[in-house]
Amino acid sequence: MNKEIKQAANLLKNSKSTTAFTGAGISVESGIPPFRGENGLWSRYDPKMLDMDYFLNYPAESWKVIKEIFYDFFGQAKPNIAHLVLAEMEKKELIARTITQNIDNLHQEAGSRIVFEFHGNCKTLHCLTCNSKYKAPDISLDHLPPTCRQCGGILKPGFVFFGESIPQLPLNAAYEAAHLSEIFLIIGTTGEVMPANQIPFIAKNNGATIIEVNPQPKNYTDRITDIFLKGKAGAVTENLASALFPAPLDND
Repeated sequence: MNKEIKQAANLLKNSKSTTAFTGAGISVESGIPPFRGENGLWSRYDPKMLDMDYFLNYPAESWKVIKEIFYDFFGQAKPNIAHLVLAEMEKKELIARTITQNIDNLHQEAGSRIVFEFHGNCKTLHCLTCNSKYKAPDISLDHLPPTCRQCGGILKPGFVFFGESIPQLPLNAAYEAAHLSEIFLIIGTTGEVMPANQIPFIAKNNGATIIEVNPQPKNYTDRITDIFLKGKAGAVTENLASALFPAPLDND
């Protein structure tokens, strides 16, 4: 166990308020590729398909891509060890909350209960006309776009499209966490997407210690990170778990 892992574990054990702040990198080991980068989804799909104006004008075309990415593909993903470690940390009161930029619901499926989703969640759908809400598995995607059972309006996934505002609840929770947290545990985010990327900077300005987990240095590393744990999310969090928990995690 290297000294950075030991140092991070000791800080986490003694922190009175820790926030986990996660991005696409934590879900890569669940088989979900990031959106950006050389092998990102935007290298294969046109991001305009998730632009709100385009969706409103061409819902069937948008839904074809949405179905392929978020329901045919994402729907098969399962939580990995990194999600499980964070859930166990929450259970043992080592973290107070998780703020995620991901929309895959994997934190909740791993057992985390206090999760604020900056960009929404693909597991829900809502009607653009009457705002009726549905669980995604309850709606057939055989005919696109899917429509509301109540009024026949077009259904939209419950995640934030380009051109939409961040929901107020996770936004407020993120700013509150940035002011309250003694530690911000950043996992798998490059710090490129606004306004989410500003939250760790606000936390740092309010005195938080920044622990970063990433395979390579990112936008936070040389600017605000206090302890950089280099490596994939699963391997690093598993090492952290070994330092934090006496018993091994069940990864079944």
